[in-house]
Amino acid sequence: MGRKGSPRSPQAEGGSRAASPPSSSPPSPLWVLPEELLLLICSYLDAQALGRLGQVCRRLRFLSSRDLLWRRIARGCLNSGFTQLGTDLLMPWMELDREYLYLSQAENIQAYRLCPDGTGLQRHPQAIFSGHREDVCRFVLVNSHIVSGGGDGNIVLHKIHSSYSFKFSAHEQEVNCVDFQGGLIVSGSRDRTAKVWSLSAGRVGQCLHTVQTEDRVWSIAISPLLSSFVTGTACCGHTSPLRIWDLESGQLLTCLGTDFHRGAGVLDVFYETPSLLLSCGYDTYIRYWDIRTSTRKCVQEWEEPHDSALYCIRSDKNHMIASGSSYYGVVRLWDKRQTRCLQSFHLSSPTSSPVYCLRFSTTHLYAALASALHVLDFTAP
Repeated sequence: MGRKGSPRSPQAEGGSRAASPPSSSPPSPLWVLPEELLLLICSYLDAQALGRLGQVCRRLRFLSSRDLLWRRIARGCLNSGFTQLGTDLLMPWMELDREYLYLSQAENIQAYRLCPDGTGLQRHPQAIFSGHREDVCRFVLVNSHIVSGGGDGNIVLHKIHSSYSFKFSAHEQEVNCVDFQGGLIVSGSRDRTAKVWSLSAGRVGQCLHTVQTEDRVWSIAISPLLSSFVTGTACCGHTSPLRIWDLESGQLLTCLGTDFHRGAGVLDVFYETPSLLLSCGYDTYIRYWDIRTSTRKCVQEWEEPHDSALYCIRSDKNHMIASGSSYYGVVRLWDKRQTRCLQSFHLSSPTSSPVYCLRFSTTHLYAALASALHVLDFTAP
């Protein structure tokens, strides 16, 4: 005789209890917390824990993928410790005057006094300009004013020799680029718009025009005549990534070039004169435009010999051009009268870093990489 099994529950036998619908579980108290508190809790997790958290459910995957959480981890992976001329920079931008070099580091802009003997910078900043909640993307220094655009979508205005500062919300996404001339600010953003802002008395921070560029804006510059401005975009659509707009009306004036390939985004633009313009970007070319002669084709172009994207350019407004490449901190010097590179410097070997920004003085060239600031002394034998 076989052994009797243990009695089974009515649900297992298909009784009346099994036919009743299961009761819904109460909502997790986790979602009662405000998003700011959830992000604060997640900020204590490392990369592995964040990855595992994102596998739990859709809501946690969305929460754990926020840039705010991963930016701290990315900084730790990219940079560590002190460098020869400063600490961790992380996609820096800089401006230069006679006495100071202004360098963006995360959400701050720091002013370093130039050494009198031209050997570099003093170790500690003389002033710190803050106001952004996220990293400074780009800034300009004009007439003792600093105007910066940040990853928080804000624009911040500082007066260098006073404590005055003014911040206003400018774009829905990162402010990738700004310029400031003649009491007007122009800004370009990842939100596919460029905007013109007033700085006149009683109208500070007022938007005068919003230009729908239909593409992410990576670079922007106001013409020296203060009549127009140029935008450099990501070139993900069917229009030229280089377009010139009327500063007073916000209307499109002209497009530069017709032979850009898709993805040939323009990362930097530089006016030498009201009619002469330099541009560079992802398609590895430096282009020299003379708006007086033709807007369809540039008058000169130089190709980066190692097929690297060009992050920045600068000119002495005479014959020399400097370019910064996307790999191994390569800075190249070009002579407009020649077709090939005049001289090159590899600043970040063996590790790789783009050259994010270049600036000239009469005797030095400054190059900002991901974790170091390099100085090239033209007076050295």
